[in-house]
Amino acid sequence: MIVRFSSAVRGASFLLLNPSPSPNWRITVKTFTIHLSLLQDSSLAFRFFSSSRQENPKEHSFTVSYLVNSCGLSPQSALSASRKLHLVTPERPDSVLTLLRNYGITDSQLPKLLRSYPSLLLNDPEKTLLPKLQFFHSKEFTGADIGRILSSCPLILSRSLEKQIIPLYNFFKSILHLEKMVVHSLKRSPRLLLESVIKSLVPKIKALREIGVPESSIRFFLRNYPSKLQLKNEKFLEIVKKVVERGLNPMQVAFIHAVQVFAGMSESTWELKMEIYRRWGMSNDEIMLLFRAFPICMSLSEKNIMSTMDFLVNRMGWKLTAITRVPSCLSFSLEKRIIPRCLVVKVLILKGLVRKDLGFGSFLIPTEDEFLGRFVIKYQNQIPELLNLYKGEVGVVELGFASEEMCGFKEL
Repeated sequence: MIVRFSSAVRGASFLLLNPSPSPNWRITVKTFTIHLSLLQDSSLAFRFFSSSRQENPKEHSFTVSYLVNSCGLSPQSALSASRKLHLVTPERPDSVLTLLRNYGITDSQLPKLLRSYPSLLLNDPEKTLLPKLQFFHSKEFTGADIGRILSSCPLILSRSLEKQIIPLYNFFKSILHLEKMVVHSLKRSPRLLLESVIKSLVPKIKALREIGVPESSIRFFLRNYPSKLQLKNEKFLEIVKKVVERGLNPMQVAFIHAVQVFAGMSESTWELKMEIYRRWGMSNDEIMLLFRAFPICMSLSEKNIMSTMDFLVNRMGWKLTAITRVPSCLSFSLEKRIIPRCLVVKVLILKGLVRKDLGFGSFLIPTEDEFLGRFVIKYQNQIPELLNLYKGEVGVVELGFASEEMCGFKEL
C-alpha cells in the first residue's frame, strides 16, 4: 500500500492508494495528530488520531448564537463552550433554561453555570434535572439558595440524586439534626455535594470522634467550617495530629478553631505569625498560651495584629498578660469597636462615673446593644453627647476635655 500525504494541516486529505483494482479511499478529518514509531525492523507504523469529529458549520454557528442570545454568554465564552456542546434545535435547551429559571437560576447566574457545565443544556429536563431541583426545593432551600449553590458549583447537577446528593444530605442531617442547619452548611460550601460520604466524609468525622471531640463540637465544625471536609483524608488527619501536638484539648471548641486555622496555613506562615508576636516581647510559651485560648489569633493579618497591639500596648498601656487573658480582643475592629469604646470609657473615667480599674474585657467583649446599655445610654443624662462621641460625630474636645487629658489612654 502507498500512503500519499496531500496536506498536513487542518482539513487535510489522505489518499490511500492500493495496487489492487479496488477504489481509492479518501479520509477527511478536522484536526489530527500523527505519531510515527520506528520499529526495530525499520518499518514505519502510522497511527492517526482525530481530535474531533467533523461538525456542520451551520450547527456550530447555531450553538454559539444560542449561547450568546439565549444564555447570556459572551461571544468568547460561547465559542469556548461550543467545543463541548453541539446544539441542532432549540427545543431541548429552551426547556432546560425554563426549568432552571423556574427554580431560582437568574439570568446573571446562567452564564457562570454554563461556562462550567455547557452540556447541561442537553440534559433531559423532566427525567434528569427536575427530580434534583425538586429535592433541593423540598429541603428548605429557597430559589435564591438554589441559584447561588448551582451557579457556584454547576457540576452538582451532573451527580446522581440517589447515589450522591441524597446520601450526603442525609449524612449531614444525621449529625446536625435540623434541616435549616444542613441548608446553612451546604450553602457555605456547595462543593461538598460532590464529595463521597463513605470515602471522604465518614473517615474525617470518625477521626474526630476517636480523639474525643464531642458531638457538639462536630456540629459546630459542620456548621462553621464545612469546606474543611473537602481536604484530602491524609491532609486532614495530619492537621488533627498537629493540633493535638500543640496541646489543644479535643473536648473544647477551640480545638475545632485550631483545625480550621491549620487547614489554611503553611508552616512558613505559622513561623511568620510567631515572629510577629515575638516582636511584642512574647515568648514562645506565651504565644502558645494565646493560641490555645484563641486559635484565630494566628490567622489574623500582620497589619491587623500590629495595629491592634500598638493601640492596646502603647496607647492603652495594657500588659501582655492582660491581652492573653482576653485574646479575642485581637480580632475586633480597631476603628469600629476598640477605639470608640475606649473613648467612651475614658470619658466616663474622667467624669468619675466608672471605676478607674475597670477590666477591659467588661467593655470590649459585650455585644453592641449590651455596651450601649451599660456605658452609653445609662449615662446620657450626665453626658448628653456620649452617643455622638461613640458614633464619631463629635470629638473629646467638644465635650470639654483637653486633648492632653485623653492622650495615651494610660489610665485605663
